[in-house]
Formats: sequence, structure tokens, C-alpha cells
Amino acid sequence: MNLNDLFVYSQYVTPQHLLSRAAGKVADCEIPGFKNPLINWFIKQYNVNMSEAELQSAQDFKSFNDFFTRQLKDGARTIDENPDAIISPVDGAISQLGSIQQGQIFQAKGQSFSIVELLGGDAERAQPFMGGDFATIYLAPKDYHRIHMPCAGTLREMVYIPGKLFSVNPVTAENVPRLFARNERVAAIFDTEFGPMAMVLVGAMIVASIETVWSGLVAPIQRDVKRTSYGTSNEEIKLEKGEEMGRFKLGSTVVLAFPPNVTEFVESLKATTDVQMGQTFGSIKK
Repeated sequence: MNLNDLFVYSQYVTPQHLLSRAAGKVADCEIPGFKNPLINWFIKQYNVNMSEAELQSAQDFKSFNDFFTRQLKDGARTIDENPDAIISPVDGAISQLGSIQQGQIFQAKGQSFSIVELLGGDAERAQPFMGGDFATIYLAPKDYHRIHMPCAGTLREMVYIPGKLFSVNPVTAENVPRLFARNERVAAIFDTEFGPMAMVLVGAMIVASIETVWSGLVAPIQRDVKRTSYGTSNEEIKLEKGEEMGRFKLGSTVVLAFPPNVTEFVESLKATTDVQMGQTFGSIKK
């Protein structure tokens, strides 16, 4: 058994949610003598580029989580304003992208998972994406951890799906079956000019929480699938391309899904390609 095997096996026996809750408490600590050294260590350890952040000193952040979800300076990212352009919603690295074949999304090295399962087990919700396209983007610890809209959309529904909290790095993606459809996640379904779009925010080991701009912290009391509908006149939530839609308190993965024959990814993008929020990711087919 090699080190990668041991790493994966350890996650099956680790109390994932207990460890993540403990990490969340640590990350929320506001004691300067604790959080400042922790932030400085993290910046050095992961080579975080603080020159693009609005606040740049550990002392300026209330807590580690405040640092981790830091705001960037104005102009640090350029949004492709072309009406047909789809932009990357995050800073990160492409895990996989391609077509959704027979309802399956490719994960890594023979691993795949069901779009129905990913979106909470509702076949009707998943139906528009059958035969469509997907992109999975992994956010490393060093990355900017706010999530933005790849195109303009109106929120139709949000679905919280409980699950495991495996790490989502490349090692586990290659070795844990159905990883992204097993982990705790939040699926947001938007109506766009070309049809529905799914944005799935996947939780992971020691990810303290997932937040959206319309609901704040997503933390259902019961460990059941929870669906919230939007779209009534007093609840309509419209977000423009590039506008923030959520954030991870500690890093994870975003999965995008589009209907068939409406989007085309930039040809140079492939697995392991680094992307930045705002850069051209694809286009809407005419």
C-alpha cells in the first residue's frame, strides 16, 4: 500500500463531519495571537498571492475564514464582457470537462458519476442536462475562494444535498468512486438566455461551510435533501455575469452543467489547465 492509498483509506475511517466542524471553529477564531500566525503560516506554506488582495496583512482579517474568503482589489480580474462569452466562475484548475454521456459525468481514470445523483436524485431536475456539457474546477488552498456567475442568470431553485466530506484533490478524484456526487453539496439551478444552468458547490474535508449571496450560510439542521424554490416577484434573484454568487470557507470544487448544443468550451482548456475567474471559458453557440 503506497502513500496515496493510505491517504484515501484514512478518509474512510476519519470522522469527517466532526473534523470539519472542529476546523470551522478554529477558522472562526478571532484571537490575534492565534489567527495571525495561522494566516501568516498559510500564506507562506501555500504561496498565496496577497498582492492582489484588498487587505494584505494578517492583522487586517478578523479570522482565518475572513482571510480565506478575502476580497480582491478592484481590477484584479478582468471579466469578458462579450455577450456570448461564458467565463470561469472561479480561480482554480480544471479537473475535467466534456460532454455528459448517457447521464454520466467523467471524474478521473475510469471513475464517473450520475448527473441525477449530483443534482439530488431528481430525474426531472437533471433531464435538461442529459447529453449536455460539464466542467469541474478544483480550487486549491492558495486560490481565491469566491464563486462568480459564468453568465447572467435568474435563480430557479437551490438544493442542499447532504453527504460525505472526502477531500476533493486529484488523488481522491482518481480513487474515490462517485466522489462529487457523494460529498455534501449545494446545487443552484439558474435560468439563462440559453436555458437552464446548474452550478454545484461541492463540500470537502475540513470545508467549514458553503455560503451563497442570497441565503448566507447553507447549513440545514436535518441531514436531508432540502429544496428551496425562487422566482416569485418578491424573491426573484437575478445575478449578472461576473457577479459573486457564493464562497467556500476552505476550498473545494465547482461543477457546472449546461444543456446540449448550447455551449462550446475554449479548445485549449483541458484537465489540469489553470483558470482565473473572469477569463473566457467558452461561448454560447448561435
